[in-house]
Amino acid sequence: MTGEVSFHGVFIASLLVWALVALGLSVAIRRVLRAVHFYRWVWHPALFDLSLFVILWCAVTALAFHAPHR
Repeated sequence: MTGEVSFHGVFIASLLVWALVALGLSVAIRRVLRAVHFYRWVWHPALFDLSLFVILWCAVTALAFHAPHR
C-alpha cells in the first residue's frame, strides 16, 4: 500500500480514499439499521454513527494494508 493514490495525475492520500469507502459503507449500513428500527435501542444515535464510521474506516484500511500486492 502506497501513501497516495494517483487520480488523473493528482495525488490523493490513501487514507482519504479509504475514508470515502468507509463513509459509503456506513451510509448503507445506517439505512438498513434505520429500516429495521435499530435506533430505538441506541442511547446516542450520533455517537453510534460516528463509532460505526471509525470502526469501518479502521477495517477498510486494515484490509487494504493486508491485501496482497502485485
